Amino acid sequence: MKEKTVFEDDLKKLQRIVEDLSSGKLTLGESLKKYEEGVKIAQSCALTLADAERKVELLMKKEGKFSLERFDNPDTVEDK
Repeated sequence: MKEKTVFEDDLKKLQRIVEDLSSGKLTLGESLKKYEEGVKIAQSCALTLADAERKVELLMKKEGKFSLERFDNPDTVEDK
């Protein structure tokens, strides 16, 4: 599942950024660059989680059976 791989990879990147920022070893310029990158990754992760939440909400019980209706969000971030 590509989406999970990208999401999981983004979480790992975000964790590394937090560790780098917490180390105190970066210059101000490096810190700002890392912070900006982290904000972009966090926003992407938030969109992915929001999409997942909407997909779960679309799970409906129809005639005694559960089915998942397709949800296509034009705001989903595909490319990073």
